[in-house]
Amino acid sequence: MEAEKNLMDMNFLIAQIKKDLEKEFKQKMQRRESTARNINKIVDRDITYGERIADKVALIGGSWRFIVGFAVFLIVWMFINTFILAANAYDPYPYILLNLCLSCLAAIQAPIIMMSQNRQAKKDRLESEEDFRTNTRSEVQIQEIVAKLDLFMDLFIKINFEQKEDQFKKIHRMLEEIHEHLHNKKP
Repeated sequence: MEAEKNLMDMNFLIAQIKKDLEKEFKQKMQRRESTARNINKIVDRDITYGERIADKVALIGGSWRFIVGFAVFLIVWMFINTFILAANAYDPYPYILLNLCLSCLAAIQAPIIMMSQNRQAKKDRLESEEDFRTNTRSEVQIQEIVAKLDLFMDLFIKINFEQKEDQFKKIHRMLEEIHEHLHNKKP
């Protein structure tokens, strides 16, 4: 029972949103305004300096170049501390300083990447809303086209019927004339 009520409320809410979007769409169409929005421009317009940095960190941190480069750095670090500096190594095995650096990097990098993902999620949400708006606009346009087609078909049927009626009248007159002509002829 509760689920049905929630579903009815949701259907009402969707219908209300569609009605509002349809009204907005028709107003913009009457003013000959574009109804589409560029989500990238909207998101990029509101981006902060920190979000821009977070995107770059996520772009670099999530690339093969970073993974390979970091793997090379780790191997070089271990090689230098194990073989070259051996007895005088500044970070001997088990590489405690390296572990500390990796932990600090992960502690800083993870929230920065999450900020970038949150921004991407916001952008995805806006794109989803724009898709919904576009679908609603398309639905309105299709309904208008169907209504016009219905009018056209009604008009076509009416004109076609009137033409057929005229043709039937002409044929009827012609038959009457033939009938008269045949009956008025004397053998």
